Amino acid sequence: MITIEEFKKLNIRIARIKEITDHPNADRLYVVRVVIGDEEREVVAGIKKWYSKEELLGKLVAVVENLEPAVIRGVESKGMILATQDGETLAVLSPDRPVAPGSLVK
Repeated sequence: MITIEEFKKLNIRIARIKEITDHPNADRLYVVRVVIGDEEREVVAGIKKWYSKEELLGKLVAVVENLEPAVIRGVESKGMILATQDGETLAVLSPDRPVAPGSLVK
């Protein structure tokens, strides 16, 4: 278990997906450019099996913004798109009504 104070260390924000490209070194990954408030960044996401680029473009998603950057198969990822998986079904976490990119998830 974690404490509420530990949970509060996570900076989870809503981001709008601006651009999606195929990862140059991995068949199952996308490189996703997201807008979080006034900032843009790239996130590597293993969601290609479940989503087409067209389904993702413009979508609002929950992103862990303060995750330490990681190089994934040669591409730097500055965050993580949150998703849930149930067997063979994967769904990215998305607000059920419009909110501004950069909105805090709490």
